[in-house]
Amino acid sequence: MTRIAHLQPHYPDSELKNRYLQATERVEARRWHLLWLISQRKSIKEAAAVIGINYDYAKSIVSSYNQQGEKGIIKRKQGFRKRPSHALLNAEQLEELRLSLPEESPDKGIWTGPKVAAWIAKKTGKEKVWAQRGWDYLKACRYSPQKPRPRHQKGDEIEQEEFKKN
Repeated sequence: MTRIAHLQPHYPDSELKNRYLQATERVEARRWHLLWLISQRKSIKEAAAVIGINYDYAKSIVSSYNQQGEKGIIKRKQGFRKRPSHALLNAEQLEELRLSLPEESPDKGIWTGPKVAAWIAKKTGKEKVWAQRGWDYLKACRYSPQKPRPRHQKGDEIEQEEFKKN
């Protein structure tokens, strides 16, 4: 026979179910769901399998609920992270880069890692910035190169349009 986990009586079964159904955060909803299933006389292993989480993680959720109550379940939001002191660009420079990405690059092409690296070197006065750092900053700005799909040189546009219609 499987062992049923003990839950501290912070909330009755009905309240655990309500919190599970009304949670707006996915992580919190899964945690409340786990607790509700355990309050329905399921083992931690069974409840974790139903929800699709690891047994050890489920055990830690039950433990934090028993110790802290609701505070142990609510997802702790991570605040705004301060830029590290060794970052190439400060917040203002990063915002300037973000604003210049929708415009054309200095050589009238699309922005690439080496072009952003050159831009960073120019703004910060550094002698050399590696192309990978430029790519990292492109990704940090959530930039994706917007270029049209390649077309075949011998492709006939009229025939292609007729093919799309049919």
